[in-house]
Amino acid sequence: MSTVSALGKQRTPIRPARVLLHVFLAVTALAWLAPLLWAVFSALRPYSETSDRGYVSWPHTLNFDNFTNAFTQSDMTHYFMNTLIIAVPAVLLTLFLSSMVAFYVSRFDFRLNLALLLVFTAGNLLPQQVIITPLYRMYLLTNLPGITQSGKLYDSALGLVLIHVAFQSGFCAFVLSNYMRSLPHELTEAALVDGASVWRLYWQITLPLCRPAMAALATLLSIWIYNDFFWALVLISTGENMPITSALNNLSGQYFTDPNLVAAGSLLTAIPTLVVYFALQKQFVSGLTLGSAKG
Repeated sequence: MSTVSALGKQRTPIRPARVLLHVFLAVTALAWLAPLLWAVFSALRPYSETSDRGYVSWPHTLNFDNFTNAFTQSDMTHYFMNTLIIAVPAVLLTLFLSSMVAFYVSRFDFRLNLALLLVFTAGNLLPQQVIITPLYRMYLLTNLPGITQSGKLYDSALGLVLIHVAFQSGFCAFVLSNYMRSLPHELTEAALVDGASVWRLYWQITLPLCRPAMAALATLLSIWIYNDFFWALVLISTGENMPITSALNNLSGQYFTDPNLVAAGSLLTAIPTLVVYFALQKQFVSGLTLGSAKG
């Protein structure tokens, strides 16, 4: 028995290929983390020190003054609320509408089933820069008196919500339809025999089974919509209506920009996305690994 335990404790020989693999993974991880670590290092140093000694120098002063100044000077609380007003409805509407499309094309058989899904998915293949000119004109010509502050679809949170829903629904419908197809059809057939309506099939039977996929998509959508800069820059003209990513321009002056202050502001804006990811981490991972063990 002691001989068996002694043999069990013997270490397996280290193969050179395994060592090279771990070295490659460590170097890759450092390469990905290097910009983030450099931003943290720069944000903790005052601009006067880096301007005198250079950024590649040993720090003499490390403090959180840049974070405090970035939060107060850019009025981040106001712009965080603007982003919240845009991101939350956009994520909820995208998941709701795309799940309805996915339910219809995956649980019902008809001739245009695949064509309808392709139409929704094809919207993600169209570059945003291609349609920005006609979309900009359409937003200017769409009058919404009493609904938005500007009286138009342009320069409003509603306009950004609609454009995010339009561009993200195709991808979500594609993912959810593939997941719903993996659900057993016996559930739908049994519910139909019991007299369940189509809405009940969708809301009470199919949708609860899609929680892992919905959580994974909610995490991705929250990060994508929160980090959007292009649409907010083009479709918002009033500074007070901009989301947090566009509001970072407030930290840059016309003739002078403090890179350390901008780095601190960028790190502060990244905190909500990290909170969303860690809050939905288990659901996100389980949603990504769905079907990996099937075969």
